[in-house]
Amino acid sequence: MNERIELANGSVAWSPCHIGQRLQIGQNCSIGALAHIGRDVTIGERSRIQGGAYIADRTELGSNVFIGPNATILNDRYPPSRDSSKWTPVKVLEGVVIGGGATILPGLTIGENAVLGAGATLTKNIPANQVWVGNPAKYLTTREQYEQKGGRMHDEEGG
Repeated sequence: MNERIELANGSVAWSPCHIGQRLQIGQNCSIGALAHIGRDVTIGERSRIQGGAYIADRTELGSNVFIGPNATILNDRYPPSRDSSKWTPVKVLEGVVIGGGATILPGLTIGENAVLGAGATLTKNIPANQVWVGNPAKYLTTREQYEQKGGRMHDEEGG
């Protein structure tokens, strides 16, 4: 059985997981088992990080962000550089949804209320309120159209 770990501001993590030094975490956040949260990461209020996610050092997550299981956020363009001065952290703005198994390359920004589909590989910045899918990820639709479909990226006939 997983052990509940109490964090600052009423937030919680589930053991086993890794939480790096100097985590700044907002109120009412949740970090799933087997997640890796790097050093100097910022997590905004009410954000949820599912099990197995990897969040690289210095990543910035806004409030109300959802990161699906086994999603990966990278910071090193030339691994393993072992030189933190060469790292380019990712910024994930408020209200973003990142699907399970998605990968975000170093130095990118995901705009407010954007969605990155499950299994996608993000190689470019996503503007606010857009839904991107695929490998490499490309624009699919607006967040408004996505919400009208009930948060699904395919219509009912297409699966």
